[in-house]
Amino acid sequence: MKLTKSHALLALMPISFVVSLPQNTERAVAVAPPQGLPPLNDIIANAKSRPGGACCAALSYVLGPKVGYPLSVSYIGTSASFWSQQEQSVTPNCVVQPLTTQDVSAAIFVLSVLSNQTRFSNECKFAVKGGGHTPQRGAANQAAGVTIDLAAFKQVKVSPDRKTTSIGPGSRWGDIYPQLDAQNLAISGGRVAPVGVGGLVTGGGVSFFSGRYGLVCDNVLNYELVLPYGKVINVNASTPDLFKALKGGSNNFGVVTRFDMRTFDSGKFWGGFVVYPLSTMPQQVAAFVGLAGAQPYDPYAALIHSYAYTTGSWSIANNYEYTRVPAQPYPPTFKPFTDIKPQLLNTMRVSGLTDFTVEIAATSPAGKRQLFITLTHGLSGPLITEIYRAADTALQPIKLALGLTYSISFQPLPTEITTKASNTNSLGLDASDGNLVLVLLGIQWTLATDDAAITSAANGWLVAAKAAAAKAGLSNEYVYLNYAASGQDPITGYGAANKANLRSVSKKYDPDQIFQKAVPGAFKL
Repeated sequence: MKLTKSHALLALMPISFVVSLPQNTERAVAVAPPQGLPPLNDIIANAKSRPGGACCAALSYVLGPKVGYPLSVSYIGTSASFWSQQEQSVTPNCVVQPLTTQDVSAAIFVLSVLSNQTRFSNECKFAVKGGGHTPQRGAANQAAGVTIDLAAFKQVKVSPDRKTTSIGPGSRWGDIYPQLDAQNLAISGGRVAPVGVGGLVTGGGVSFFSGRYGLVCDNVLNYELVLPYGKVINVNASTPDLFKALKGGSNNFGVVTRFDMRTFDSGKFWGGFVVYPLSTMPQQVAAFVGLAGAQPYDPYAALIHSYAYTTGSWSIANNYEYTRVPAQPYPPTFKPFTDIKPQLLNTMRVSGLTDFTVEIAATSPAGKRQLFITLTHGLSGPLITEIYRAADTALQPIKLALGLTYSISFQPLPTEITTKASNTNSLGLDASDGNLVLVLLGIQWTLATDDAAITSAANGWLVAAKAAAAKAGLSNEYVYLNYAASGQDPITGYGAANKANLRSVSKKYDPDQIFQKAVPGAFKL
């Protein structure tokens, strides 16, 4: 482990700090401190009058201007960069903006040591922000604690053999794709340009290319990971337990500072949106079931089938991508959809990956209050219809909320996708599940005073949708983490064996459970 200025702090701590560290944690107690460095307990004592108290003061000592306080430019910039109003409204005591992996190591070291002390445990709680697209409050922003903003980690480096691309967790997919488009390359990544890399990849991830390459997490070849107490390691097939855990394990094991992703030749392909009136729903559902249940499934096809409520009425908005290169416009796979008339809007075209992800992003702009909630069920046309009807029922009490947009999306999750790497990720999906449907209810609105009613409506929809799936004998326990609401439990949805394995790996690499106790955001084990 490379020793940094932060590790020297151990040599300066009062004995109570040192003896409380776990005996099996690597640490550098014998490193001589830099000349003139004040003891950590002096830093804490002198920090009482500063915003954020001891923890932020210790971080400022180690990282200097990379730590920002309220009203600073860096702090305001981090707050404004979150997608949802809920996350923008969270007020950490300070924000850390590391520039290097060594900076992250130093920050995690200080936070691990201090959060493990009872007197500092509350103010040293922290969150890690990549793109900041998860909507719920506190997912990647820590009130009255510390937020580590990885915005500077935007590296995009293609290997000389063009088979691997190294990307930073602070990148958004819209930062990465233009650089790959220019080289006629692609990686399996997000479908919405402003979505962040870190959260999507560690939560599983669905891609336009999932039919060919599986879920996004299945395409990671190596993670550079900062463990509790700051140790930096590479995680890959040579460390299979942690490698599997990171594929779906979210923020429970450390801070990823680099993803090395499988890369493949690509180019321009056919895609876009077609909008239809709600009256075409019977044809739409039949087309969905035909595509999602096809044997064999067409691996080049990607579909998001959505029902959108705007300006007082429902419409159907389908996003189609067909990733075969050279481009194949209007392929037979999508003919049952594209033959449906009338079409109120049609943007189908041949274009690049960047363009299509920017188009989808335009349907969900930043700065509003946001809610996601999800479920997964077996493939059935009548069940899709029933779940849409439950969404319409849940809408009625809230449809006059200011700024409301409301949609329910259905996405095929066939065995062609789920079995690509089912033994090497933690998601618990395999061939025995059959062809599945991934469902997302997404709501945007303006006023915080509508939060309670909208959350209640969403939860009511989920209860009704799950009941409909159970009645049809098509329930599935999988909960897609990147769409999950704060009251859902995606880790349990991976199944008892996977959850037990995740907990075992956590205790092995994080014996003090720093990332369970000191990182409360998102979904814990």
